[in-house]
Amino acid sequence: MTTRRTFIAGLGSAAAWPMVARAQQQALPMVGFLGSATMLGFATYVTAFRQGLAKTGYAEDRNVAIKYRWADGRYDRMSGIVAEFLRDQAVIIVLTGSTATVQAATAATQTVPIVFVIGGDPVKFGLVASLNRPGGNVTGVSFQANSLVAKQLDVLRELVQAAVIVGFLINPNNPNAESDTKNAHLAAETLGRKLVVVSAATDNEIDGAFAVLIQKRAKALLVSADPLFVASRDRVFALARGHALPTMYSSREYALAGGLLSYGPDQADAFRQAGIQVGRILKGEKPADLPVVQPTKFELVINLKTADALDLEMPPSLLARADEVIE
Repeated sequence: MTTRRTFIAGLGSAAAWPMVARAQQQALPMVGFLGSATMLGFATYVTAFRQGLAKTGYAEDRNVAIKYRWADGRYDRMSGIVAEFLRDQAVIIVLTGSTATVQAATAATQTVPIVFVIGGDPVKFGLVASLNRPGGNVTGVSFQANSLVAKQLDVLRELVQAAVIVGFLINPNNPNAESDTKNAHLAAETLGRKLVVVSAATDNEIDGAFAVLIQKRAKALLVSADPLFVASRDRVFALARGHALPTMYSSREYALAGGLLSYGPDQADAFRQAGIQVGRILKGEKPADLPVVQPTKFELVINLKTADALDLEMPPSLLARADEVIE
């Protein structure tokens, strides 16, 4: 009888194990992660983010849960995703790629910690009080991709010296579009180039933007840093190749995926730093006291396969300066 009772009691305990496990899993602090482009486009960044978390002792599904959502480059989706995270009681929200999204999130909550990874200036847009002492519930990583327009145009000029007319593709919904365009005009004037600015706010508008570039006789193109163009990069690549238009991009992921060349910060490292910041907040530190991280390394990446397809000869000076050459 005792043996039978012990066996039945054991069954009861075993049956309870899954319930205990589920309860423990539900008790994990949840981090909401909003990828501004596509899941595929963010694969490298998500890995880097997890590496940063690991440096602080956190591992997904072990002692922290992460809920991922993807905006596919659409600004109109982002505020709804933030609202979803708040309804689901996220303890931290990670926002990537869009200054506008961070602005919307700060309007929605002044208590839930927000960690951003953006290209714009967080002080200029009122996201933080200062880089060293952010204040409030917001901190993150600003890789200042939107301040590199002059350098990107200069590299493009070196590659295509005969290109007097250069295109600049922007998303008018991006809060940085106006300042980026101003910087691009100033840089083009300094370099003795004429700038043709074209815009696309949706994937379907990109074809029309390229049609304008061809009509205006642009011979090279700079694509601004924006989630839409990351999400729609295959379309941009196809149009650039189809029109034999040498194109400069804002991050190495473009060049790795088939773009001609890129110049910008090491964005994977930016996401590692964001992961570290999230881990520190989970341990009890306050966003107000965590300085905004800025990049220290910038990369020139060249895709020689794409250069060959465009029948372009890459100047030895650029190849010598490249951090990575894809052959």
